Amino acid sequence: MDFPTCTVHKLVADVALFSTGQIALVRYRDPAAYDRQAGWFLPDDYLAYLEHPDAAARRIVAEQLGLTDVVVALDHIESFKGNDASWHLIFHYAASLDSIPTTVQSDTLAQFQWFPLDALPERGAVAHHGWALDVIAAIRTNQPFLFDSCTGK
Repeated sequence: MDFPTCTVHKLVADVALFSTGQIALVRYRDPAAYDRQAGWFLPDDYLAYLEHPDAAARRIVAEQLGLTDVVVALDHIESFKGNDASWHLIFHYAASLDSIPTTVQSDTLAQFQWFPLDALPERGAVAHHGWALDVIAAIRTNQPFLFDSCTGK
């Protein structure tokens, strides 16, 4: 059964995968499907209709990176009004892996890369004005980041 696309709410989950002092970031093949953003992202996706955010986080790492045994934990939630005037709820998850796993990159990804935490991409190379960098910092410091949709910061 097809469900209508909601234009009032945007429910999104992303996953910060940490391993050996590094973090996984992705670039999506179709920027139009990601607010026309071509930069680096934490692996993310919209929640499917009635999908629990925990299940979405596990699905994201399985579908995009081929990782099925990753234990994800909700770190924090952001709530804001997006540029399209819809209400955005972003469920930020984190996972810590003992070693860098072998991944199977999905066709939706243009690029996948592990970045050392002390050598992350420049803010201008990260989608949404460097948003993933702020989320990573918030997760690492246990200080939730609040996104201001008016300034994009």
